[in-house]
Amino acid sequence: MTALKHWLIFILICVSGSLNASAQEAKPLRGVALIIGQSAYAHIQPLPNAGQDARAIGKLLTDLGFETRNAPDRNAKALKREIERFIEDADGADVAFVYYAGHGIEAAGENWLVPVDADLSALDDAATRLVAASPIVDRLEATVPVVIFLLDACRNSPFPANALLKPDAQSAAAPIIQAGLVPSRGMALIEDQPAPIENVGVVMGFAAEPGKAALDGPKDGNSPYAAALLRHLSASNGAAFGDVMTMVTEEVYLDTGTRQRPWINASMRRLLYFGMTPEAGDKDEAQITGERRQLLLTIASLPQIGRRQVEAIAKSDQVPLDSLYGMLRAMGAATPKDPAELDSVLRAQAARLKTILAETAALKRTDPEITRLSSLADRALAEGAVATAVSFREQAKQRATTAGDALADTEASLKERRLEIANVFAKSGETYVLAFNFAAAAADFAGAFEQAERWDIERAARYKMLQGESLTNQGLYRADSEALKEAIEAYRQAGRIVSEADDPANWAKSRPALLRR
Repeated sequence: MTALKHWLIFILICVSGSLNASAQEAKPLRGVALIIGQSAYAHIQPLPNAGQDARAIGKLLTDLGFETRNAPDRNAKALKREIERFIEDADGADVAFVYYAGHGIEAAGENWLVPVDADLSALDDAATRLVAASPIVDRLEATVPVVIFLLDACRNSPFPANALLKPDAQSAAAPIIQAGLVPSRGMALIEDQPAPIENVGVVMGFAAEPGKAALDGPKDGNSPYAAALLRHLSASNGAAFGDVMTMVTEEVYLDTGTRQRPWINASMRRLLYFGMTPEAGDKDEAQITGERRQLLLTIASLPQIGRRQVEAIAKSDQVPLDSLYGMLRAMGAATPKDPAELDSVLRAQAARLKTILAETAALKRTDPEITRLSSLADRALAEGAVATAVSFREQAKQRATTAGDALADTEASLKERRLEIANVFAKSGETYVLAFNFAAAAADFAGAFEQAERWDIERAARYKMLQGESLTNQGLYRADSEALKEAIEAYRQAGRIVSEADDPANWAKSRPALLRR
């Protein structure tokens, strides 16, 4: 393993019950991982993505420093043998990590892993033909301080709706839950169980909430759960494991449009961290991901009523949920407490966002660097990274200004480039509006007006009106009377540019309600 890919795994041990207690020095640990990917089912619905998910997670954990054992497409006998070997090898390790992708069912209070040779008859002898999850956790917990078991297996049951399962020949048959899995029965007992080792605890992660199905993901891709793990666990950079799994939960929630939300069942006595010396990577990507991760933690702290309000507006106004949450975070302390007022503000921002997205699709750009920076800003905004989007818009403006000073002195080239520069300033202004920085937005729209005034009168008038609108919002939201005066003058200038006779519709838009009184 190269120095650049040297990841450390460690535990920070904190004194129980005290947030301010001093921590013992972290130490490198030995981690072992078992990766099970069940795709090629012989008698029930195959799951092509499960194998891909397992391979990707296996590589990730290997890069993280785990001793990784891969177990793809195992029948019942082979799967049980793999598990036995892993439990034996895990003895003496510090962290045992199990990831399972494949079919899983819940019946008789137990989650069952489904081998690739399972058929309907396997339900009559589940102890032999299927694999119960809880005993794996129990046995690992007896010899390993930290056990992490992630089940990407919460899909709909592959068996008939009326199928029954018998754990063994002596047990009564029990119905199979048709969607999702349930909390492990052993988890609630961990705090009361004597352990032969100093047990730190168990984390059991489910791809979906109890009793709900998980999505399999796009063809030849990864499941939403695996994709989120790959994105956030690989960039943990010393973040607490609990925070990383919170990010994974909210990532899946956003990426599936609220249809799926993972769930964690944990009884950790210590704080678990995955640390690393990160490789030098794409700084632009890191900037977007960094703000995205903070947004995910912010979403996790929102009350359910706040979530429902944002979800409802995103759905009714047809705007990206990620962006709307990002704008809510950008408001910060200025966020209205009254739900009705917050609804009004968010809907106004949603309307602006729709306009921006529509214009972005039709925008023509000629400068490669401006195109790159503008695309990064668009992506950051789509991921709710509003502050990062503002940063990229600022860089694009700097590039546009530099390019404007070096324009060839030909009429055709001058017009095309000046309008491109005007667009850059306008896009920056629109992004500042979404970040609730109306003063900066007004300045940018003024800059856009200056670039476009000579070349496109209709566009110039629109920029002047947007400047007036931003100044109006600055006056209303910040109690800035000077901004309101400037807004009136901006509207008047827009009105002079577009006369009533030339364009009545635009002329009417340029007359604010204040002037019509």
